This record gives sequence, structure tokens and C-alpha cells, in this order.
Amino acid sequence: MSENSFKIKPAKKTASGKGMFASLEKRLKLEYYFEDGFPVKYLPKVLFVIGLGLIYISNTHYAEKTVRKISAMQAEVEDLRADYTTLKADLMFASKQSEVARKVSEMGLKESLKPPYKVVVEDK
Repeated sequence: MSENSFKIKPAKKTASGKGMFASLEKRLKLEYYFEDGFPVKYLPKVLFVIGLGLIYISNTHYAEKTVRKISAMQAEVEDLRADYTTLKADLMFASKQSEVARKVSEMGLKESLKPPYKVVVEDK
């Protein structure tokens, strides 16, 4: 019988040692953790941390979207408040006695110069 001629060649290092990731790989010694294959026993913890990261990112996006909505609503409230103030001032001006008299004079009505009097009805 012949011997097994298939041999696994050791992995060549592609990192030149000059980059940021190469120095990070040297410090973390990732080859040590993956010598026997992928460590499946850490998979639930890694997936949990990844899930927490995704929840954190989505929460941040939701908060920023809510802040943008709030600022848009505040701007809209300020515009509506300005419109309300303007309309209220116009109404106050239009309801003055002199303005009402001027507008109804076009219809042929005029302001009475006599003061009003009270009508008293006697019960029988």
C-alpha cells in the first residue's frame, strides 16, 4: 500500500507587517485560535454580541430620525404660531368700531349718533 501523498502546505503569510491590519493580526495572534478550525463553542456568544450591535445601531438610527421629526415639528409650530398672531392682529383691527363703520358705509348704513335706550315691557 502506498503512503498518503496529499499534504497540507502551511499557509503563507500575506501580510508584509507594515499595515495596520498586519500589526493587529500580530498582536491578536488569530492563527492560534483557528489552528484546529473554527471554534464553534463561541458561536452563540459572538452571535449575541453581533445582535446587540445591530440593535444598538438601529436604536441610534431611530433616535436620530425621531430628533429630525421633532425639529421639523417645532419649525412647523413656530410657523403656525406666527400665522395665528398675524391673523389675530388682523381680526382685532377689522373688528374696531371705526373699521366696521367704514365697511358698512358702502352698504348705505351709517353709525347712530344717539345712545341706545332700554325698552321696558310691562306684564299684564
